[in-house]
Order: sequence, then structure tokens, then C-alpha cells
Amino acid sequence: MAYLAFKAAVSGLLVLLVSEVARRSPGIGGLVASLPLISVLAFIWLWCETADVERIAAQAQSTFWFLLPSLPMFLLLPGLLRAGVGFWPSLAGSCALTIVLYSATAWLLTRFGVNI
Repeated sequence: MAYLAFKAAVSGLLVLLVSEVARRSPGIGGLVASLPLISVLAFIWLWCETADVERIAAQAQSTFWFLLPSLPMFLLLPGLLRAGVGFWPSLAGSCALTIVLYSATAWLLTRFGVNI
């Protein structure tokens, strides 16, 4: 239980760091948010818990494939906000697009034999 609390605390501190940096400087906040910190932490946690290199390799490969369909969200959200759409509808629309693109990506990958 202590290990789970430690993992949650470290992961939560990263989110806190990104939000605080972004509040002070959106550009630097974007840079910090774009770093694959959560993925690196997931790799570390997997290594500490399993030491299974194949599982970590599969996690890294899946992260790559699902990173691609998430990228349009970062264009749609600012576009909607700048067009005068409210924050919550813009966020919801961006997340909905991402879910659709995730689903399409998963379907396409299985059609091409990529195991995710």
C-alpha cells in the first residue's frame, strides 16, 4: 500500500509541476507538459514491479501508436477557444475527437496486424 501511495504522490507531483509552470509561463508549461514524463514513470514503475523488458517494450510501442491520434487535440482545443467557444465545450469536443481517433487507430492497427 505504501508503494502505491508513493507512486501516486510522485505522479501527482508531476501534474502539479506542469500546472504551476504553465500558470507562470504557458510556453515553458507546454514544453514541460510535452515531455514524456508520465511514460518514463510508467516504464520505471513497470521495471521495478516486473523487470519484464518485453512488457516495457510493448508499452513503449503502444504509447507511440496512441500518441499520434492525440496530437490533433492540441490543435483543435486552441482553435475552438480562439473562435469563442467556451472552455468546457472546447475541451469536450477535443476529447471527443481524440476518443474517435483512438478508436480508429486501434481498429486500423489490428487490421494491419500490429499488436497493441
